[in-house]
This record gives sequence, C-alpha cells and structure tokens, in this order.
Amino acid sequence: MQSDEASLKKDYQFNIQEKESSTDNGNLEEFEDYGVEFTNAIVEACGHDPESFPDGIYPKEVEYMITVTKRLSIEESLKILEKTLKEHEDDANLPEDLIERTRSLLDRDDYLKQGHSEFEWFEQCKIDAAMIHYHSPYPEVRTVTSPIDDETIPIETFRAYFLGFFWTILGAGVNEFFVHRKPKISLTAPVMQILLYPCGKLFERVMPNHTFKLGKISVNFNPGPWSFKEQMFSTIIFNVATSYTYVSHNIYVQRLEIFYNNKWLDFGYEVLLMLCSQLLGFGYAGILRKFVIYNEKCIWPTLFPTLALNGALLKPDSKENINGWRMTRYKFFLTFFVIMFIYNWIPTYLFEGLSTFSWLTWCSPKNFDLAVVTGSQYGLGLNPVPTFDWNIIDYNYALTIPFFSQLNQYIGTFIGFFAILGIYYSNYKWTAFLPLNSNDIFTNRGESYVVQDILDENSMLVESKYQEYSPPYYSAGNLLVYGGIFAQYPFAFLYVFFTEWASILQCFKQMYRQIKNFRNVSIKSSTYDGFDDPQTRLMKKYKDVPDWWFLVVLVVALVLGILCIKLYPTQTPVWGLFFILGINFVFLIPICFIFSMTGFNMTMGVITEIIIGYALPGNGLALMTLKSLGYTIDNQAESYIADQKLAHYAKIPQRAVFKGQLVGVLIQCFVSLGVISWQIVNVKDICTSKAENKFTCPKEVNFYSSSVFWGVIGPKRVFNGLYPILKYTFLIGFLLCLLCCAIKYFFPRQTRLFHPTILIGGMQQFAPYNLSYVTAGLYFSFGFMFYIKRYYTKWWEKYNYVLAAAFSSAVAFSAIIIFFSVKYKPKPIDWWGNNIVGVGVDGGEGRQTLKNITSAFDGYFGPRKGSYP
Repeated sequence: MQSDEASLKKDYQFNIQEKESSTDNGNLEEFEDYGVEFTNAIVEACGHDPESFPDGIYPKEVEYMITVTKRLSIEESLKILEKTLKEHEDDANLPEDLIERTRSLLDRDDYLKQGHSEFEWFEQCKIDAAMIHYHSPYPEVRTVTSPIDDETIPIETFRAYFLGFFWTILGAGVNEFFVHRKPKISLTAPVMQILLYPCGKLFERVMPNHTFKLGKISVNFNPGPWSFKEQMFSTIIFNVATSYTYVSHNIYVQRLEIFYNNKWLDFGYEVLLMLCSQLLGFGYAGILRKFVIYNEKCIWPTLFPTLALNGALLKPDSKENINGWRMTRYKFFLTFFVIMFIYNWIPTYLFEGLSTFSWLTWCSPKNFDLAVVTGSQYGLGLNPVPTFDWNIIDYNYALTIPFFSQLNQYIGTFIGFFAILGIYYSNYKWTAFLPLNSNDIFTNRGESYVVQDILDENSMLVESKYQEYSPPYYSAGNLLVYGGIFAQYPFAFLYVFFTEWASILQCFKQMYRQIKNFRNVSIKSSTYDGFDDPQTRLMKKYKDVPDWWFLVVLVVALVLGILCIKLYPTQTPVWGLFFILGINFVFLIPICFIFSMTGFNMTMGVITEIIIGYALPGNGLALMTLKSLGYTIDNQAESYIADQKLAHYAKIPQRAVFKGQLVGVLIQCFVSLGVISWQIVNVKDICTSKAENKFTCPKEVNFYSSSVFWGVIGPKRVFNGLYPILKYTFLIGFLLCLLCCAIKYFFPRQTRLFHPTILIGGMQQFAPYNLSYVTAGLYFSFGFMFYIKRYYTKWWEKYNYVLAAAFSSAVAFSAIIIFFSVKYKPKPIDWWGNNIVGVGVDGGEGRQTLKNITSAFDGYFGPRKGSYP
C-alpha cells in the first residue's frame, strides 16, 4: 500500500509539473496527506464510511476500487470522462450532478474557478473515471452489483435446481390463481428469495457432503454454504413464473358462458396453445440480448430490489454509520418486513376503507359528479390522499423505477384525467350513457355486450344478428386509453430509433458480423463482441449461449403453433403466425429499450389487434389467438431478457440461465393449466362483478372487449363508423414524434429528463384504474428516488432497494395469508370502516351514468337499427 501511495505521489507531482501549475503552502500540506485523503475519498465514493474501517481492512470490492483508481493515470481518466459525457450526456438515468461535474472536470480551469484546488481536481477525475470504467456510471447499479467476480462460488448445484423447480411449481400456481383478481396478488422475485433462503440454509445443514456419480455425471449434494449465486440462480428459474400465462385469457374467454362459450375447447388445444405462446419469446431473446443486455444504458431498474435483497441475505455486511443508521441490510430488511406484514392487515382486512380511501365521496355519497371526479373505485380518482395500502401505493413501483419516469407517467395520467372529463361531459360518442371508467364494452342500451348474440356456431359474425342487436361501445376512459395506445406506437418506434440510433446501429453491425462469420469456423465470435462495459468484461469468461439454441426453441414453438391452428377450429390462418413473428421483430427493439431504461412496459397486443382485425374481419377467435401469440412473444422475450440481465449483474453463466428457465417454462405451463381449470369450475361467478373475493378478471374483460371490438366488429367499422377519431391518433403520434425529436435535437440538455413516450403511456392508466393508483406512489417516488437519493445518497444506496423488497414481499405474504385465512371462506368484520367501501355512487350504489338510457330516443342511443356501421 505504501509503495502504491509513493508511486501515486510521483505521478501526481509529475502531472502538476507538466501543466506548469504552482501550489501554495496549503496545497503542499494537502499533498503530504494525499494517501489517506485519497483512500478515504475512494471509500466514500464506494458508498462506505471510512471511519468504520479504522484498521484499514476494507471489503474486497472496496480494496479493488482503491487499487484500480490509484493505477489509473490522469490521461486515461480524462479520456474516460470525455467518452462518458459523449455517450451519456442526454441519459436521464445518469445523475445530473455527475454530468455537470464531468463537464467541469474536463474544463480544469472552470473546476478550479469554483474554489477547488488542483489536488481536488486530480482526485475527482480519477475517482469518477474509475467508478465509471471499473464499476458503473449509475449509482443504482453500483448499489446492487460488484466490480469483481469469484468464479469458484458454486452455481449449478443439485439444491439450486431442486429448490428453483420446487418453488416454480408453487409460484406458478399462486400467481396464476391471483392474477384474475383486482388488485392482483403475486409471488415476486423478492418474495421468492425469502422462501429460498431458509430452504437453502436447511439443505446446507442437513444434506451430506457426498458426491453421487453416474457415469461422467457427478452431483455434490452439499458443496458448502448456500451461496448468493445459487440463490440468484434458483430465483431466475422461478422468475418465469412471476409473469402469468397470457394465454389464460384465451381459455377463460373461450370457455366461460358470459364470453364466447366455445364447447370444442379441450385439454389438447390448451396445451398446444400454451406451449407455443410461452416458447416463442425465447427465440427473440437471442436477438434482443445484443441490444438491451450488454448495452450499458439499459439498466433494467425493476431488477434492483431482487439484487439488493439477495445481497442483504447472503453477502457479508458491516454495521457502518450511514446517515445515523447502523443496521445491516439483513436486519433492516427483517425489521421493515415485519412492520409491513403486520400493517398490511389493516387496509386489507380490518379497515378496508384505508385501501380505497375515497374520503371525499364519503362527505356526499350520492353526489354523482363528486364520485366521477374523486371516486377511487368507479371515478377518476382525483384525491390528494387516495390510499394507505402499499399494494396500491406501489402499483407503479414507487421505490424502484426512476423518479423522472414516475413524473412523466403521472403528467400523462393527469392530462388524461381532464381528457376523459371532456369526453364524458360532452357526451362524445354517447359516452355519457355509459359508466365513466369501465374497461367493459356495452350495447346501445348501456348493457354489457353479449357477443354470442351476433355469432354463428363457428364464432363468426352474422350481419343480420349484428344489425338487430347493437354495435359495441367504449366508455370514456377506455376510449382515451385506446387513443393513447394508437398514438404511442408510431411515436415510440421513431423516437427510440432517433435517440438511441448509435447503440442500435452498433448492435445491427454486430449481428451482421456474426451471420457473416457463421460458417467460418476459423473466426471465433461471441455475443459479447463490441461491448466493453465493466459488467460485460466480467461475464466474458463464461461461455455465452449460441444463437442456434434459441433458433431450435423458436422452430419447436412454431411447429406447436401450426398444429394448434390446424387441428382445432380456431378460424386462424397459418400465415398469421408468421406475420406475428415479423411484426414483433420490428417493434420489440424500441419496446425493450423503453422498458429497460424507464421501467415502463409497452406491449404488442393492440397493434396486433388492429392489423389482424383488418386482415380477418369478423373473426374474433383468430384475433384472440394471434393477439395472444403476439403479446406473449413480447412478454416472454422481455422476461427472458430481464433474467439474462439479472444473471449479467449477478455473474451467473448464461448457459445455466437458458437451461433453468427453459425447464421452468415447461413446469409453469402445466401448473397454470391445472389452476385455470380448477378456477373456472370452482370460483362462483368468476369474471363478473358478483365474483367472490374480487375475482372480477379485469384483464379477461379487457381481452374479451378487444376481441369483440377489433375482431368480431373489426377496425374498419370502428375507424370509419363508430370512432373515426381513433384512426387519426396514429397520425397525431407520428407528428408529435417529429416535434419532440426536433426539440430533443436542438435542446438536448434541457430535455434530458423529458421522456414523451412514457408521458403518452401515462394516459393509459385508466379503465379500470385511475389517478388514485399513481398519486401516492408519486409522493414516495419523490421522497426516495429523488430527495433521499440526492441528499442522503449513502443511505439510499444501502437501504432503498432493500426497503422496496421488504415492503413488496411482506404485502404478498400477508395478502396470501389473509386470503386463505379470512377471505376464502369469508369472515367479514361488520363495521363502518369496511362497509363504507360499498356505499354511495363510488361504492356501486344507485346512479352510475351521467345520462339515463330512458332519455334516449326509442330507448337506445347511437345509429338506428338496420343502419349500424
């Protein structure tokens, strides 16, 4: 250490002499203490308190950063800073103070004019450059990852596979069961880690340290302490079950009498459709990993709580004084887990009024206009204090996704609030005769649309029945949602390619080189080629997954899809399947870029509906089939890529991830099919407003509404007859994108935190959700993701994502226990705090529409019978 300090002093002195800089006595005294000060500054930059290590023995990660920082020359440092500013100047995820400091450091005279000494300039240049080049420019990433990797830590062990598959079975069942509830309950990755941890420690204690051999295969049942890499690997296997099976919408909507009631549906059809849909995304993941895993800008903020909890449970931690807090991450997690576990019983069971805290409507329960504006259940939710339920507060990941993303989305939601009011009170397209914010579709008499009344035995549209029955109508909230979605597709596609063109072009070049060298075995290429960020450099020592592995999975999924379409009366052409593959190839890149940088998730479902609706008019079954496949390609590709990024951060070999998740998908498919079949038979009134325990199926209702609107009726009738304004939203999105690209080009620094794509996405938070689901989350996001992150950085780096994991996992655990203990066989508490939820207009009592259908001519609104569009 002393020799390094001496070498560094000479290097520093040489640089000063080269620059012909003069130093006064103060600077010379500072220089004499250079070794201690510099080391302490590096320790602080790593998020630690130097006084907590009086003996000079630091954690391995800190020791590594001290070493590489001292070895880095000032010339190298300046080159790194210059490259960072060039590549990240408009990066909203990079701290603004780092960007401004980098500009100032590159202009040394400007930095000195600010009152800093030349020693401070030298010190800051090297520290910032080292953090960027050897760890990460993002404090979020540095918080949950390590700049070093230990290859000797066991990963693919028997116990890791066993526990991963075991909890995948349970997790897939629980998540599939509760996804049809509003609000849903799910076992997330942080929850799973809590379950895995005691299981792994139990294996460590009771299993013998014995190696079982079978030929060339050897399995060690207890290779030592349960490691953080084993736990992360098991979590990644389970992660496939955190995302429910989208095809369950098809099965519910096709089997239930209130929807299509297809009698021909059998288990064989369900298996083929399920396996095809869940496997198609794997093929695309092989392509997308080059764009959104190895690209340093793609930080995937939704993964951070999982990584933080993994470190809290299994990595050593010291009791440092961090802004007055001395708790280890593990103790911090346990403390706040218990607090939230107990607290969640209050809004979920004891005082349900705190969950949908629609206190403004309680003042005048029968006031319709008040319920429209402020109601949490059937209104638009304009309420400064809308909830005390963490399950709702964290609806949009309040402590996880960046504050700029939350704010942009909230602005869009707030704009949408006024747009819906304008649509509703102007009775635009007869919306005043319908509930304000429903995601259902309605007849011209204000009743729920029964699609069987206009179909033949093959589920095809019968024109005469349609003309006698009714066109389908959207609520004001649903009308805005679809307008926002249509505008967002052209906007997002063009905007992402404009802002991220350099990164995208680099990836396309890399793909071209790999295809060109595919047959030339003498040229060894890797998916890592062309990427040199710190995390990728550490992963290059592990074998990557060959592209042909993904191709095989894609081909198998295609075969299953073709069999499903041809063997059953799905009314779906085979070409439709290949069309879905093509459109996903075009749109998945911008969608994944947006999600990986902002945490905002777009899907392919609606654009698929429009195109298929035009190509196959009057065919709701074909639309549902192809929509599910299109959406699931997108969803599964994102899920697999997220796991790949999780493995990237945790240094888990990609081949292990591929094998583990592939088996996990197969397990999930069959478990989910079993749960779906049980629910349809055993849950009374499922997917209706009368369903027990809130199993109202908001996603299935949306899915059904879309199939009728864009499949049975078709976009031609919708765009030309029912809602002509919707077709112009595509053009509006395109023109807005041109404007925003111009603003971004001419004012890059001023618009760094402005992300118009997710602002448009914020308008889609309605039908059936509303402002009450995002307002409280914005408060917490400002407090933790902006204020504490900025002014109490060390505390935020150590505890924020652990807190997010503690709260989300505690809510999930308590919700499951509450459901099975006191709600599955209801044990209600009859008092005002629970009963108030169902009182008045916002509780579903009495008047629910602005205009009464009896005031309409002939008892129905819109075009006259026989002349429906």
